[in-house]
Amino acid sequence: MDAHAEGELGLWGQVASHGVFYASEVLARLPERVLLGLAEPPMRKGMPWQEGVDFLLRVVRLLHRHWTSFHPNVRRRMVENLFGHAFLRGDEKRRWACEHLGDFPTVMVVSPTMDCNLRCKGCYSFNYEREDAISTQRLDRLYTEAEALGIHMIVLSGGEPFLREDTLDLFASHPRQIFMTYTNGTLLADRRLAWRLAELGNVIPCVSVEGFEPETDARRGKGTYRKLTRAMRDMREAGLLFGFSATPMRSNNELLLTDQFVEHYTQLGCRVGWYFSYMPVGREPDLSLMPTPAQRLARYHRIRAIREKYDILAADFWCDGMLTGGCLSGGRTYFHVNAQGGVEPCVFHQFSTDSILDKSLAECLAGAYLRDVRRRLREVENPLRPCPVIDNPHLLRELVAKHHPRPSQVGGEATLSGALAAGLDAYADEVRELFDPLFAEHSQDYPWPLEPLGSWSQKQQSREGKRRA
Repeated sequence: MDAHAEGELGLWGQVASHGVFYASEVLARLPERVLLGLAEPPMRKGMPWQEGVDFLLRVVRLLHRHWTSFHPNVRRRMVENLFGHAFLRGDEKRRWACEHLGDFPTVMVVSPTMDCNLRCKGCYSFNYEREDAISTQRLDRLYTEAEALGIHMIVLSGGEPFLREDTLDLFASHPRQIFMTYTNGTLLADRRLAWRLAELGNVIPCVSVEGFEPETDARRGKGTYRKLTRAMRDMREAGLLFGFSATPMRSNNELLLTDQFVEHYTQLGCRVGWYFSYMPVGREPDLSLMPTPAQRLARYHRIRAIREKYDILAADFWCDGMLTGGCLSGGRTYFHVNAQGGVEPCVFHQFSTDSILDKSLAECLAGAYLRDVRRRLREVENPLRPCPVIDNPHLLRELVAKHHPRPSQVGGEATLSGALAAGLDAYADEVRELFDPLFAEHSQDYPWPLEPLGSWSQKQQSREGKRRA
C-alpha cells in the first residue's frame, strides 16, 4: 500500500472510528431486547453455529449492562480500536497478511519481561532467563509492526509486566492498541495507577487468582490476596474493564467453578474471567498437578453454565475449542513473543526458530516452523482436544524433530521424552476417550473444520481472489 493511499485510509479510518464510537453510545441507550435483535442477524451470517452466536450475544449483553460503569476513555478505546481500526480499516492488512502468511493473526501475546516479584509453584515461565533482551525501542517497534499487520489486541504476559518502567509509556504511545495484561496484581494496589490506566483507556488488566485468600496466598505468597483485591476495588472505582485469570489444578478445579468463587470476583468488579489449565512446563513440571480428564470434562459443562448465569465473559481455551475453532496458536489467531525475542507458537508451546531481534515480526511469522504448526493444527480431528502439548503430544514431538527449534527455557525439552512425555501420552489417551464421544454429539451441527475466530478464512480468501479476477 503506497503512502498516499495509507494516508487517505488513515483519515477516513479515523472518521469511521469516531463514528462507530458515537453510534455505540447511542446503541447503549437502547433496550437490551432491541439491541440483541439488531446484533443477532449479522452474527448468524458470519458464524453459522449456535454456540458461537450465543457467545457473541453474551458479550453484547454484558457490555450493554455495564457500559456506563466504564470510564469514557475505556469505552472510546474499546470501540474505536477493536471495531474502528481492527475491522473498518483492517481489510487491506488482512489481505496482505493472508497472502504472505496464509493466516491472519489478530492477537499478539508478548512477555516484555520474565522477571517477577513472586515465585509461584508451577509457574510456566520460571526457567526463562530473567534478564530482558527486548529494549524499549524494539518493543515500541514491535507494537508498530503488529498494528501494520492489523493486530490491535496485544496481551502482555510474563513475568510481571508492570515491573518494567516503560510499560505505561508504551501503552500511551500506542493508543490504537488494546493491551490486555496478565498480572499478579500486587503492583496495581495503588489508586493513582488505577486512574492512570483508566485515563489511558486501552488497558484491560486480568489478575491471577487461585481461589480465595488461603488458596491464592498458598501458591503466590502471604499477603498477595489482600493486595490484589485492593487493586480490584480501585480499578472498579476508576471505571476499568478488568477481570481475573485462574489456573485450574487438580486441587482447586472444583473451587474455581463454584458460584461462590464467580460471585465473589464479579462483586469485586471482574467482567472477564480466563481459565488456563495448569500445564506441565516451567518450574518443576508435575503431571499430578494437572486436572484429570474427568475434571476437565466437568469444567467444560460448568464454564457454559457460568456464562449463562453471570454477567462475566468466562472462557477456557482447553474447553472452548468448539467456540474458537481448535487451537489458536502458531499465528492462526495468536502467537507469543518471549522476553528474549523468540517467537513461539504459544506461551506453553515453548520452542522457537526465529527472533524479533534478528528479523521483522512478519518474517518471523512466515518462518517454516510456525507455518508447519498452523498446517498441523488444521489436521486435529476434535476441537475439544486441540492442544499440541497435552492433547496431541505426538504433534509437538514431530514438529520439533522436523524443524529443530530451540527450547525457550532451561529444561523445555523435558516434554519430548522420558517420564513426562509418557505421562502426557497417557493423559491424551484418556482425554480422547472422554471428549471424542462429546464432540460426536454436536458435530452434526458444527461446521468443522473451521478457521479460528477472527482469522481470515479460506472461504474469504477465495471470495477475494474471485473478486480481483
